[in-house]
Amino acid sequence: MKSIIKFCCATGVLLGLFSCKNTSQSDLPIYGEREAVEKTVDGKQVIDTVYHTIPAFKFLNQDSVMISEKNFEGKVYIANFFFTHCPSICPTMNRNLLKIYTQYKDNDAVRFLSHSIDFKYDQPYVLKDYANKLGVSNDHWQFVSGTKADIYGIANQYLVYTAEDKNAPGGYDHQGYLVLIDKDKRIRGAYDGTNDEQVKKLMADLPKLLNEAKN
Repeated sequence: MKSIIKFCCATGVLLGLFSCKNTSQSDLPIYGEREAVEKTVDGKQVIDTVYHTIPAFKFLNQDSVMISEKNFEGKVYIANFFFTHCPSICPTMNRNLLKIYTQYKDNDAVRFLSHSIDFKYDQPYVLKDYANKLGVSNDHWQFVSGTKADIYGIANQYLVYTAEDKNAPGGYDHQGYLVLIDKDKRIRGAYDGTNDEQVKKLMADLPKLLNEAKN
């Protein structure tokens, strides 16, 4: 497994990937590359920071409905990458994500988004069966598929490693991270979905982000 986010604040080493401390009520950092831009405010030139955000996307979900970033506008959501016949980390990762979904499934401010990296096998009906067996009961948790270029491309935007690998279990290599996204499409955390302590940390951070979103 390749490591996900190079936490520069912890290492003190600049690696081209940054997190910066959030100045709002939440203490959650903002991850990804950032850029300083000059703009005019009230006739004065000021420097503003532009953060990495998840770009526009369109994927087919488990109900054979095309969804896009618009389905997540103004929402806090958790994203991950998996495949339905994964024999290694996926079952544990999605069972842990189910715990969070069960707690928040009726909360309209929260969504869940699972991307299949098996673009050959995981058609909508396969994803639907998987979601049903997992215990997903509403459309707040979307399971999506797409082309290899689109799915693997969006994984890079979430800073998650995915790859076809004939030597890996099931033929695919990927990270089991649960990525926390704020209502402005910024990455606010990444948690090992197979690690109980990391999942507890996510469950503690999610309410912080929801409180931040209200302000």
